Amino acid sequence: MAYLVPSEFVTKMVDAGESKIFMSTRDTLIRAYMAGAILALAAVFSITINVQTGQPLAGAVLFPVGFCMLYLLGFDLLTGVFVLTPLALIDKRPGVTLGGVLKNWGLVFAGNFAGAFTVAVLMAITFTYGFSVEPNAVGKAIGVIGEKRTLGYAEYGAAGMLTLFVRGMLCNWMVSTGVVGAMISTTVTGKVVAMWMPIMLFFYMAFEHSVVNMFLFPSGLLLGAHFSMMDYLIWNEIPTVLGNLVGGLSFTGLTLYTTHLKTAPKRAFP
Repeated sequence: MAYLVPSEFVTKMVDAGESKIFMSTRDTLIRAYMAGAILALAAVFSITINVQTGQPLAGAVLFPVGFCMLYLLGFDLLTGVFVLTPLALIDKRPGVTLGGVLKNWGLVFAGNFAGAFTVAVLMAITFTYGFSVEPNAVGKAIGVIGEKRTLGYAEYGAAGMLTLFVRGMLCNWMVSTGVVGAMISTTVTGKVVAMWMPIMLFFYMAFEHSVVNMFLFPSGLLLGAHFSMMDYLIWNEIPTVLGNLVGGLSFTGLTLYTTHLKTAPKRAFP
């Protein structure tokens, strides 16, 4: 397993952030769309395993297959660009501006949501035979998840909102570590192993991932779950996006950049 030292893969992180900012609008949207769709399918896969086996660990162990697929294919998640593109700005790469970073985030958000929603519609049709019958067991499980992770937080008011935000932070600490994992090896096997571990951890711990939730909650609404679109936005998606941004950038992006690329001067020998 070929391994890059931290100073090398952190440089790759900054380079990747720069390239994403200057990518065309068309390519950014296509790559984000496919990333949202593939991650949504992975979520369905994992929930199906949970329902059929009654063992959440089995679903968590296998969920990273979707994450590995989308990153090996060069697609982009919002949680990843939250970490990579600001580094290019902080590193003062030529032509990189705050406006460019924000535009990239907006395009990736739109593409991820469109891809995840497409899969939500397709799976809702599958679960209900074209909305002609009640959802199957997996569809009902998705609805329950939507209710617990919107109304369940709302029940606790400000404490619920804080918990949601923190779960978003913890999520992208792990997910962005998976993004970096794809850069620390030059072999497919090495990349997959490095990505698999943190993604499995975040999913089993039920941390809040903004792109996964772009599938789960619209899907729950399509399948008749008892919460509203405003419940989804206020009591999940918006706080989750903010938590993902803060957690990924502070725990992964800035720490790696500061200590491996912009290292402090060495102490003098006494």
